Amino acid sequence: MMTLLSDSADSKSGDRETAGEVIRIRGGRPLTGRVEVKGAKNLVTKAMVAALLGETPSVLRDVPDISDVQVVRSLLEVHGVSVIDGDEEGTLHLDPSGAVTAHFEEIDAHAGASRIPILFCGPLLHLLGEALIPDLGGCRIGDRPINFHMDALRAFGAVVDKSYEGIRITAPNGLHGANIALPYPSVGATEQVLLTAVRAKGTTELRNAAIEPEIMDLIAVLQKMGAIISYEPNRVILIEGVDRLEGYDHRAIFDRNEAASWACAALATDGDVFVGGAKQQEMLTFLNVFRKAGGWFDIHEDGIQFRRAGALKPVVVETDVHPGFMTDWQQPLIVALTQAQGESIVHETVYENRLGFTEALVQMGADIVVHPHGLETEGRRVPRRALEQAAVINGPTPLHGADVEVPDLRGGYSYVIAALAAEGESTVRNVGIIRRGYEKLFTKLDALGADFDVVG
Repeated sequence: MMTLLSDSADSKSGDRETAGEVIRIRGGRPLTGRVEVKGAKNLVTKAMVAALLGETPSVLRDVPDISDVQVVRSLLEVHGVSVIDGDEEGTLHLDPSGAVTAHFEEIDAHAGASRIPILFCGPLLHLLGEALIPDLGGCRIGDRPINFHMDALRAFGAVVDKSYEGIRITAPNGLHGANIALPYPSVGATEQVLLTAVRAKGTTELRNAAIEPEIMDLIAVLQKMGAIISYEPNRVILIEGVDRLEGYDHRAIFDRNEAASWACAALATDGDVFVGGAKQQEMLTFLNVFRKAGGWFDIHEDGIQFRRAGALKPVVVETDVHPGFMTDWQQPLIVALTQAQGESIVHETVYENRLGFTEALVQMGADIVVHPHGLETEGRRVPRRALEQAAVINGPTPLHGADVEVPDLRGGYSYVIAALAAEGESTVRNVGIIRRGYEKLFTKLDALGADFDVVG
């Protein structure tokens, strides 16, 4: 049961969680019940930016009430875009007709820790002729260089100037199609190319592109607007530039990261969680690993039910770009693997610092050893990367309460799962980060029977 110890509540909606930065969790209780997931954070925020490209208003549906969405909304409004809530919950109406150039200070003030401003570049160059980017933040999970983005923009004919305030990008001669090969199938860089190429003159060929479901959904959004985009085998995307784009009306793809997180929570706490809105196709890889680890799931028309099938089993996992096992899935899974009988290995090949969160799990009683330069094991399918790490998890080990601080979005959610699975009381600090990607987190935990207090 949730107890609110803070008298600060959101005035817009009584069921939104408070602005509390600390929660106290009394664990040892299975999570049981139903939660709903809305649109994917990794699509919704990009679709909101895409509205800048349309010459008529756009409508985006199933938008989650998360802080990343609020950041993008603020950035759009700073640039003169009208963003209005629709009558249906989770619907936004976006009108770019009043778009104007913003100042570094305004963008910086509204961006906070988000890296979203970099994706405004292409649309703003087409619309206003320049884009400004302040210093970028984001989760501290490894080096996330923007050189892929800047190199792509230069290929389109943009001029990039750096100053103490940030980066100013202009296109004095307009933007033209380009042949671009990404060194790595980066999701952000692929989005950058898509959002820029659709209005560039000529054809753009993007090789080694990311092909995540959220990328495909962004392509669907752009096609609705009038873009001409085709996908070829071997990660090749072709974009034929057009002179004009209209607004769109689109319902966002569900958030598979949140769905997987609740599935792992059911696994870790020996609970039974129905995730409304989750779909099988986009979660095939996760579901395979979930089953191997001793999980049981049942596919329904309106969602997926998750629970244990018996004793948890050790697994070996390699994170990778889609269609591989997502890096965002490994953190909550590791919590469940602390209760598996035997040795599990998680190879993190996408971000070099994404296993740092395990230090807190060790503090709570887990037996986890991180190998900072990775491990060679038999049967590996994902190519070795210089930055990769590996975590060896031995279980089962009982977890106990602790005082921990959230380091990043997925790691923070994993701390919440660990605290729910642990015996005794845990204090989880800096939970505001978790609200970047999890809508109504406290409300959902309460609905699943979690016992916690929110401290303002």
